[in-house]
Amino acid sequence: MKKDIDFHPVTGVKLAIAKENINGNIEWGVYIINLNMIELNTVMITSKGYGIIDGEEKKTSTLRHMIQELGSESIAKIEPIDPALFALNNEYWVSYYILDQIFDKKFIFTVGSMDPSNMIYIPELDMEGVLHG
Repeated sequence: MKKDIDFHPVTGVKLAIAKENINGNIEWGVYIINLNMIELNTVMITSKGYGIIDGEEKKTSTLRHMIQELGSESIAKIEPIDPALFALNNEYWVSYYILDQIFDKKFIFTVGSMDPSNMIYIPELDMEGVLHG
């Protein structure tokens, strides 16, 4: 059972939602950034959106992603994201192994997170976006 698993605090792993200009079109993506000097193994990520739009409760489908190995000091694109979803809370639950230890963290980009005033340059991606650590 989950209560029997000893989860360790997550350090050195960040998520970002960033925009990329591809042939004149702006495309948004969600990225995982491993700043650790060691690789992450069996990275499992679930994503979902939820919130209220125009007084009505909205939910997206839950998506599941798997990255077998994320090298030290490297990045991976998790999924593209439609800017219409920025009106919702976007939750990413990340679990991974380092050696034989499991790590687990929930990252939530809340409604309003993607406001232009929160955008920064993210050097690991060489893109503008919002970084969540």
